[in-house]
This record gives sequence, C-alpha cells and structure tokens, in this order.
Amino acid sequence: MERFAQPMARLIDELRKLPGVGTKSAQRLAFHILRSPDADAEALSTAIRALKAQLRLCSTCNNVTDVDPCIYCSSPTRTHGTVCVVEEPTSIASIEKTRGYNGIYHVLHGTLSPLNGIGPAQLRIANLFSRVSEIEEVILAMSPTVEGEATAHWLAGELHRASADHPLRITRIATGVPAGSDIEYADEVTMSRAMEGRREM
Repeated sequence: MERFAQPMARLIDELRKLPGVGTKSAQRLAFHILRSPDADAEALSTAIRALKAQLRLCSTCNNVTDVDPCIYCSSPTRTHGTVCVVEEPTSIASIEKTRGYNGIYHVLHGTLSPLNGIGPAQLRIANLFSRVSEIEEVILAMSPTVEGEATAHWLAGELHRASADHPLRITRIATGVPAGSDIEYADEVTMSRAMEGRREM
C-alpha cells in the first residue's frame, strides 16, 4: 500500500473490508471512484451515509427497513399466520421472486455456528417466540448447509416446546435448493419447488 498516496491507500483499505473484494478489486474500485465525476463520488458517499442513518431492523421480524414495522409485517394483504424464517434479509428477495409466498418473515441474522462463537443467544429469535401464539405455520427456510440444517433442527425443537398448548405446523423447505449453497443465489424455479415441497419437522 506504500506506493499509493495516503488517501488512496486508506480507501483501498476500507474497500478490502467488503465481502468478496480482494486487494486488486479494491484498487480498481478506488481508481474508478477517483476518475468519476465529483457528483458521482458525492452521490456514493451520500448513499452510504443515508444507509447507515436511515435503515433499522423491523421490531417484528428483524428485516432491514426504513419504516417500522416493515412493508411485509404491515401489509394487510399478507397472511400473518404464516412466518417464513430466513438466515439473512437477502434471502427474502429470493423467496419474493417466486410470487408464490404471501406470508410474512422472520430474519435470524445468522445461523448456529459453535466454532465461530454463534449460539442461540446471538440469533434474533426473541420476537419470534413472543408471537408464536398468533402463528399457524412456521416455514424454516435456512440454507441447506451444515449450519443451516443444525439451526433448523434446533429451532424446530424450540418452537414445538414453545407452542405445546397451541397447534403449530413447522415445515422445512424442500431440497430444491442445492446442498451447500446459499439460498439467496437460488433461481425462481428452484426456489418455487423448494417452497412447494416443504416438509413437516
């Protein structure tokens, strides 16, 4: 980094912190920003500041939103008795693309991963259990990875215990989503089949 002027080196350093961005990509992005018109660079920095200042988590489902509750939780046309549990907010877009699901969501913001120090206390689950008496079906739509499967099995057990006096259907999406892949990269057909083929847990 020493061969770059200090402001450039600092920007490259910050860009390298983004997922999937290595040193060479960070350098290309930094030089692109440098060559861009001032208005474009200012628009980028304004968008980043607005993102941090205006976005929050929905108090009901933990989705990233600029209004609380989010557009899904506040929609009168959605089926509020069906909740689809996903790992990250990005997974919602994959499910919405199918146009076959009309329930609401719950975002965990992660999966159980003891090796990385992520246990139940690190997942956002309290507001799911607080509304379990109002739910008829929970669809567990975690990615079919080792961590996703472990999270789904643990969560199914906890939900069964929490709803002992309330009939609650707990299903898992079918394996139309390839094993070991992230749900956010699933195409519409694959995601539709996965949702349709969900199973009881």
